[in-house]
Amino acid sequence: MDTAPTPLPLAVDPAATQLAARQLGLLRQAVAHVIFGQEELIDLVITGLLAGGHMLLEGLPGLGKTELVKSFSKALRLDTKRVQFTPDLLPGDITGNPVLQEHEGQRRFVFQPGPVFTHLLLADEINRASPKTQSALLEAMQERRVTVLGETHVLPEPFFVLATQNPIELEGTYPLPEAQVDRFLFKLEVNKVSTEVLQKIVLNRRLGEEPALAAVLSREQLMEFIALTRQVFIPPVVANYIARLVSATHPGGSQAAQAIKYGASPRAAIGLAAAARARALLQGRPHVGADDVQAIAKPVLQHRLILHYQARLDGLSTGDVTQKLLAEVPVEEKPLPRTMAAAKVS
Repeated sequence: MDTAPTPLPLAVDPAATQLAARQLGLLRQAVAHVIFGQEELIDLVITGLLAGGHMLLEGLPGLGKTELVKSFSKALRLDTKRVQFTPDLLPGDITGNPVLQEHEGQRRFVFQPGPVFTHLLLADEINRASPKTQSALLEAMQERRVTVLGETHVLPEPFFVLATQNPIELEGTYPLPEAQVDRFLFKLEVNKVSTEVLQKIVLNRRLGEEPALAAVLSREQLMEFIALTRQVFIPPVVANYIARLVSATHPGGSQAAQAIKYGASPRAAIGLAAAARARALLQGRPHVGADDVQAIAKPVLQHRLILHYQARLDGLSTGDVTQKLLAEVPVEEKPLPRTMAAAKVS
């Protein structure tokens, strides 16, 4: 006699997830009316925002990276500040500086907040600044606070860094420190669009004219959706899949890992789970499936893997290796056959 499958325990009302998915769909449509032909990229940015993560957008100049970030700030009514990263930019230009002021006959240093004190920080061409300046964002990105002269200042909520960078092969760029790269939830590649999309851009855009975009969601609604995302249920089998996938990025963990010198950190596993929850909510589901993990594994893992020199010479990219990992690591852990298990014990 067949028995009905045991329903998944839910931490969130399915009706709430479906309502959130409809409202987030309006956000998707609004941004898609401004950023043509980048529907998958828009979905990934929404997923990253729901997960509460920072994002690194890489692509050649002129592909719409900055316009994408500005569109989300308008559609979400978020306070947004932009920093153009240049070689002469100093850490204090980002975090803020103490300024000597006189008050009632006494002089004292008063902290003047920098542009990092915002909801959405657009770090434009982040890899054109020196590593010292780039590292000024480390504490802000991880702990949502800034410490200057021993005094800690808490950043507003929510706080996101959406950074754009040019490919490292371009002149005047610096590689980001590994510790900073690991703090980005996603690395998203902004690629060129098709001829049809380019024709649409030509017909609908004017040089130097910003497209109009009405607000779709408020900051408070976004905060509610972020809180809802954290309640989306991850079944133990999916959590195990995430753990095995991240473990497989380390040398000896899989066949694909032969090309990897340094694998992903535990922060990657936490980020993978958060992004999978966000993708499930975006699709109106109260629980995470293995397909959610597979769909966002590449943007979560590819920037966290460091390949051997020979693998790079062979033309392998971290995205290629991530795809090999997904093909190699099964969704469910399969036990060894009895004969092999017995041989292993003996």
